[in-house]
Amino acid sequence: MGRESVLVNFVYCHPVGHAVEALQYCLGYRCADPDRRIGVVLNSATPAELATWCGAVDEVYTVDIDVFRPPTAEALAHIPADWDWVVDDPRGHQKWQHDFFPGLQRYYELSAEHFRTTGGHTRVGAPEPSYRPRNPLRLELPDSAHSWADDLLPPHDAPTIAVLPGGSAERWRYPSLASWQRILGAIAARWPKARVCLTGKLADDGRTSTGFTRAEFDALAATVPDVVWALDVPLDRQLAAMRRCDLLLSPHTGFAFAALAVGTPWLALAGNDWAEYYFNPGVPFYSVLPDLARFPCYVLLGNTPEPVDDDGPRSPSMSAGRIDADLAELIDGAAWLLGGEADFDTAMREHANRVHVLFQGRTELMYSIDDLLTSYLP
Repeated sequence: MGRESVLVNFVYCHPVGHAVEALQYCLGYRCADPDRRIGVVLNSATPAELATWCGAVDEVYTVDIDVFRPPTAEALAHIPADWDWVVDDPRGHQKWQHDFFPGLQRYYELSAEHFRTTGGHTRVGAPEPSYRPRNPLRLELPDSAHSWADDLLPPHDAPTIAVLPGGSAERWRYPSLASWQRILGAIAARWPKARVCLTGKLADDGRTSTGFTRAEFDALAATVPDVVWALDVPLDRQLAAMRRCDLLLSPHTGFAFAALAVGTPWLALAGNDWAEYYFNPGVPFYSVLPDLARFPCYVLLGNTPEPVDDDGPRSPSMSAGRIDADLAELIDGAAWLLGGEADFDTAMREHANRVHVLFQGRTELMYSIDDLLTSYLP
């Protein structure tokens, strides 16, 4: 009798973080039964190479899908149809997601027709197949990437802080250049010898990219005395560089999920649509939460707050007023992560308490992978 097979059918929008979510679930199914054969299906525009660096995954498949346009059955034709279990991303079955992403709805309808199972075709979170939650995810990068990062970031007698100034959404949804210059100026004032590693992706190749221009990156580099660049390099090199950094500073972005998966603490300038929901056991973090009354956010798809005027339109939670209001906390959060005593459990307990207050006790708003967040409430 062969090994039990589980296919994690995790096709959703293409940002990096969704691939990391899929790997976290693959790891949970693997930990529940180490002898299993684990496969994963991802959107082809997602950096699927992440799955090849995860020891919990045996087989990686991708599908060409536009979530806004229904695919045809040919999209799944190359994926083996026979598995003991197929577990879907629950978002593929949520009506409000279908309203935004008709291509997603059709993909999961086609999946129901394509796959044949001996155990069942279900969703992540179902009682079966067996699953063990809350495992530390660690990506194993190629040696060549580590060698490159070693040369880029030799030992340094002061903190090395990675900075990713924005994610893949529109530029106005991230802080202005002037706001980022204030942030980096405050970092340089607190740690005069700090080394800043600027990272991101300018190239538009159909996958996610950083909405900042090269000129803006150059202007950021001029703000601090010691800068290295991990910009527009392959993902394995970016992550190897992150692994050598003492923390990553960024707004909410899926790339930070991948940085957590190589063990890099995350200092999150929280805001926009989603509160932080991915936490990697063993890796500390600090999320600087916005004042929702002053800087509205976390209103989910379709309810984006009106932008404010800040060097052009700006998301309220990324505006100059918000940055000024929370800059001291941001620097204190960095100091805690850099101080050598930060630990994951303390980070989770304090974050859970702060989010509980932010959401006025509404735990249904405290979504997290493996329901990790609410487990830290008192």
